[in-house]
Amino acid sequence: MVEFQRDPERSRASGSPPSRPPVWERDGRVAETDRRLTSDEVTELNPVFQEIKTRVHRQLLERLNLSNLSDRNRDEAIAETRAIVRSLLSAEETPLNLEERERLVDQILNEVFGLGPLEPLVRDPTISDILVNTYDQVYIERDGKLQQTDVTFRDDRHLLQVIDRIVSAVGRRIDDASPMVDARLPDGSRVNAIIPPLAVDGPHLSIRKFRTDVLSEEDLLRNGTVTEAMLEVLRACVKSRLNILISGGTGAGKTTLLNVLSSSIPHTERIVTIEDSAELQLRQPHVVRLETRPPNIEGRGAITQRQLVINALRMRPDRIIVGEVRGPEAVDMLQAMNTGHDGSLTTLHANSPRDALARLETMISMANLNLPEKGMRQQIASAIDVVIQLARLSDGSRRVMTVAELVGMEGDVITMQDLFVFDREGIEPDGQVRGHFHPTGIRPKFAEQLRAYGLDLSETLLADQPEARSRSARR
Repeated sequence: MVEFQRDPERSRASGSPPSRPPVWERDGRVAETDRRLTSDEVTELNPVFQEIKTRVHRQLLERLNLSNLSDRNRDEAIAETRAIVRSLLSAEETPLNLEERERLVDQILNEVFGLGPLEPLVRDPTISDILVNTYDQVYIERDGKLQQTDVTFRDDRHLLQVIDRIVSAVGRRIDDASPMVDARLPDGSRVNAIIPPLAVDGPHLSIRKFRTDVLSEEDLLRNGTVTEAMLEVLRACVKSRLNILISGGTGAGKTTLLNVLSSSIPHTERIVTIEDSAELQLRQPHVVRLETRPPNIEGRGAITQRQLVINALRMRPDRIIVGEVRGPEAVDMLQAMNTGHDGSLTTLHANSPRDALARLETMISMANLNLPEKGMRQQIASAIDVVIQLARLSDGSRRVMTVAELVGMEGDVITMQDLFVFDREGIEPDGQVRGHFHPTGIRPKFAEQLRAYGLDLSETLLADQPEARSRSARR
């Protein structure tokens, strides 16, 4: 870190505290005095401020009764603590202007009540992921792209204190005996932490932020994730109680699309959702939300998704929505789809519709039921009606790459047919992916079921139109 010092000559000449931020000397040269130091410069480049913050923070902890604070209303506790910090800063000999003083107050309050240096990032609604690679390297994801920030912690111990504050709030612990943990922030954001000896270079922290503003169909259309024709077909699939599997990689937008599609479920139906970490935000009035439970400190009391799926079948659901299927619960989910709980939705990680079906086979085998390969595939083919494949492209955009229908079995192979595809054609000079959506022109087998529910697909929705391709490619 570069050393900065107050310029004594200028301080003596002024005769009174300057109205602008203090002048600092760097490498023997006086910094520009006709511009204000930015907040980042004050925080990151000036060790004096770090020393003040550390000293005041220590004094604050000596004066505060933290056990009493935990029993108080949060807003009242923050207001009381803010007043104490301001009084402690007033006693500091180093002159601070109002902007610097308030910034230090906020940072100290973040250390006591929040996540320290990460608190501004957590509050930023444009950030979707926060990735901490040891104490001195913090990345964020914004608009689908990773970028490094200038946020840092003092050292690994400082980062460990923040991690411990997160996990202890949900009754978990992280130490040498339990060096990795999953937790959740009060706002629903998912947290994963891993520390030495498993993490070689130091503690690592990953935060997947929870969106409070659910994306709508209009947002997906505006972002180019889907087309109006695709949305109309998918809405009809949900309303006619087809079983839908949403597949894609990490951060491809699976949960977002699941939220959007679930809005087409009638409000008269009872929905049971099952998730590892509650992220779904359904708007229907009759929703039962279930969430898995990790083991406690003694390693007991874990409740798995499979147990919740089995329990959900006893709760008289009209539809079951599994946030993400990743293990032996796949068997019970498929059984539910095959035994009267049609119209269910779920997601899984896979790179293509065909890979998604292969992963389902693997998950079924994890249940140790010794089903033959053909039997597993028959279960999948009869349970799943539609597979939607999502991808996050190199420019950060999300696209529905394929909407495919499962037609049935031919011998030992599950047969599928694509209804909509996104064709990539190249990269624009500005890095944007160039491509277009287009229907394949195949009329789906499920059209008869849609008609039984009073939903008749227009021929133009499924027709392959070259002129529509050219418009999409130019957009």
